[in-house]
Amino acid sequence: MMQVYIDGKFFPKSKANISVYDHGFLYGDGVFEGIRIYSDNIFMLDEHINRLYDSAKAIRLKIPLSKTELRNAVRQAHKVNGLKNGYVRLIVTRGVGDLGIDPKKCPKPSIIIIVNKIALYPAELYKKGMEIITASTQRTPVSALNPQIKSMNYLNNILANIEAVNAGANEALMLNSSGNVVECSGDNIFIYRNGTLITPPTSTGALDGITRRIVMKIAEQEGLSVKELIFSKYEVYTSDECFLTGTAAELIPVVKVDGRDIGNGKPGKITRLLINKFKKFTGEK
Repeated sequence: MMQVYIDGKFFPKSKANISVYDHGFLYGDGVFEGIRIYSDNIFMLDEHINRLYDSAKAIRLKIPLSKTELRNAVRQAHKVNGLKNGYVRLIVTRGVGDLGIDPKKCPKPSIIIIVNKIALYPAELYKKGMEIITASTQRTPVSALNPQIKSMNYLNNILANIEAVNAGANEALMLNSSGNVVECSGDNIFIYRNGTLITPPTSTGALDGITRRIVMKIAEQEGLSVKELIFSKYEVYTSDECFLTGTAAELIPVVKVDGRDIGNGKPGKITRLLINKFKKFTGEK
């Protein structure tokens, strides 16, 4: 049975409970990271820890462990659960407090570490590609909530994902208030068009995803032109290739958007190249 870390102690999954007065539960007041485990190695742990602390600082949430202590806690949770390939959900909530959103009513933040397996999409979609739609739900503006803060409130993304489910699609493309492509409900987006690999800049509202960064680095090492550019649905529809990236999703091809085939309607050679290079980079077996 999987063991869940809560504030320094481990509990069986069936008994891993938090207070209903925890402001993470009541108001989504907290931050998180999703981290992959490949071949018994916690992938990019330092980068995820650093981003977690940046998110926490941005919302004035003081994590009650040092970075070293938190890294060790994640490693301990990994060891206790013994997964050679899996996923870590690292959560820091504002902690238990009174009713009302005042963070001062929460004297001590809580740390939760879940280690388990994850399969965001069916395995066959990584080979044949998937279909996505454009959601009517807009991405939260940067001026309202900076997307670099990985907060526990995911309702904006969930509403877009509901639209995808209702349409029989696997993901939903999200636009900003200017009508430009930002990302999907849970993943970053890339298009390959006219010999250039393109992804939206973070200024549009896109998360600076860690997998996104890795893919851009790999593409540059392979001699590809890589640019962060603002683009619309038109550029997606008329792109030669399209794929999504994320810690949970990894790298998955998109072959149809809003009923329009991307390229020839099959995963393209650049996408397949990057999938293979990404697997080698992670050490996945």
